[in-house]
Amino acid sequence: MKKAFLAGVAMSFAMTSAAWADITIATAGPMTGQYASFGEQMRTGAEQAVADINEAGGVLGEKLVLEVGDDACDPKQAVAVANQMAGKGVVFMAGHFCSGSSIPASAVYAEEGIVQISPASTNPKFTDERPNPDGGTYRVCGRDDQQGEVAGQFIAKNYPDTKVAIIHDKTAYGKGLADETMAAMEAAGKKADMYEAYTAGEKDYTALVSKLKQEGIGVLYVGGYHTEAGLMARQMKDQGMDVQLISGDALVTDEYWAITGDAGEGTLMTFSPDPRKSEAAAPIVKKLEDAGKPTEGYVMYTYAAIQAWAQAAEKAGSAEYDAVNEALNTGTFDTVLGELSFDDKGDVTLPGYVFYEWKDGKYDYLNAEK
Repeated sequence: MKKAFLAGVAMSFAMTSAAWADITIATAGPMTGQYASFGEQMRTGAEQAVADINEAGGVLGEKLVLEVGDDACDPKQAVAVANQMAGKGVVFMAGHFCSGSSIPASAVYAEEGIVQISPASTNPKFTDERPNPDGGTYRVCGRDDQQGEVAGQFIAKNYPDTKVAIIHDKTAYGKGLADETMAAMEAAGKKADMYEAYTAGEKDYTALVSKLKQEGIGVLYVGGYHTEAGLMARQMKDQGMDVQLISGDALVTDEYWAITGDAGEGTLMTFSPDPRKSEAAAPIVKKLEDAGKPTEGYVMYTYAAIQAWAQAAEKAGSAEYDAVNEALNTGTFDTVLGELSFDDKGDVTLPGYVFYEWKDGKYDYLNAEK
């Protein structure tokens, strides 16, 4: 009788505790290392989203608690982070940043029943080959084949008689973007005059720059990140070269200009329409700016990923994996990026890529075609 009573008390306590339980979610990316500026963007967006959602009553009446993981854009470290998050009871991951991290980590999240929405991983394989064909893996950013098509067609149209070099850093993101750009450029009738790989993390690209100069390259497309692209821009200027540098969304950080200085003037890049300029994002942008926090790049994308998951959980009436997947697969969500939904692969239905230009230390829409 006593055991039965104690069991009843324990069950009642457990039910009461469950009613008070927090919901743990996470973001993960390069919080340290040479791409840490992007990790800061993700952390900022995630922290603000969690704060705003909790202020509005939380999710399913519960408070969100945020875990932050550092994968340093390393695939093995990303898998370790994914397993750590599973051990902490995370139900949702707004991450990772690098495609080379998101892709292997996605297998862990699918196995552990954790919904993953990446704010930034653009390699097509991330969703084309997702572990669970019915859901679980999503992104609120575009894809490299979409981005590469815009870049490749732009180069073919605007530089038909200029020698073009396409280079990449061998990563899932960099090589994927370079290859998609080259394929689109060639489909538009313009062949690359040079195609090479470089090693990320190096400080001296003199040999590569000398080769570009020797080959008479006028357009350099970089499939890679801002750190290396910035050094190349600076070292090309040091050698007296007048080369149009073009790259992708990994240049959406003020750190690019900090590396290049005036050598970055005129750099072109592709990125989705700037969410900071949308009406939906305006109050969040002001709040972050007033607090001296970044609003560039993937801050709003991370915020939107958490918004979409939170609205899906509310729609499903549960934070459970299958229920949230069903809601994400069928729902439409109001976010700082605008109204969005996901297709049958988990890709977002939002406007595609546009061109930006670095000018006077800032990037903005390219006003006139070159």
